[in-house]
Amino acid sequence: MGARLDIDLDRSSPVPLYFQVAEQIAEAIRRGDLAPGARLDNEIMLADRLGLSRPTVRQAIQYLVDKGLLVRKRGVGTQVVHGQVKRTVELTSLYDDLRRAGQEPGTKVLSLRPVEADEEIAAVLGVQPGTEVLHLERVRYAAGEPLALLHNWLPAGLSQLTPQSLEERGLYELLRASGVRMRVANQRIGARAASPAEARLLDERRGAPLLTMLRTTYDDQGRAVEHGSHVYRASHYSLEVTLIER
Repeated sequence: MGARLDIDLDRSSPVPLYFQVAEQIAEAIRRGDLAPGARLDNEIMLADRLGLSRPTVRQAIQYLVDKGLLVRKRGVGTQVVHGQVKRTVELTSLYDDLRRAGQEPGTKVLSLRPVEADEEIAAVLGVQPGTEVLHLERVRYAAGEPLALLHNWLPAGLSQLTPQSLEERGLYELLRASGVRMRVANQRIGARAASPAEARLLDERRGAPLLTMLRTTYDDQGRAVEHGSHVYRASHYSLEVTLIER
């Protein structure tokens, strides 16, 4: 049974009916009347209750799906997505930020193996091409849903990492425990469409918008200790930056 919504439509208003429906559902989500995971009535039931056509209701639902407030799940119906993760731009890991926000993080390690550094990774980490480095590939979860696909490269021998330790603790926490003193990072943020493989791992549709992040972290001696290339679900994740006038 879907969540009961009180929607008041002004049929004399120039504002399209689908938009009135969408805005009132969005406001119910913002107020907390519709909690993360709450399921809406199906389109036929909602259209019948509001006295609207099914295409009008479908347009309202699709508008909210595109905004990342609702998600359609086969066999389940339309649900409110879990709250978006808002992350300040600091030298912290996603694992640290999720735990600090009270969202118990989960991790699935897809790969943990030594590889030969190509020219790009070698230049970033300050080693010769062909040097053995450690490559990690993980999916990070928040509230049980996939949030990010993480690729990291580290100099060999920096820390004794295992799939179990990476599923139980964050990468930065493990590096600090190994005596690595991280001090500064260079970071570039962008956006692009999800590849078929990324969409599958992140439970998104093919071509869905993803936020991208490239980060290289240096220790207190100026040595590169980690390089990350990450993608995040734009519907579940955002970055916050504080700007200061100089």
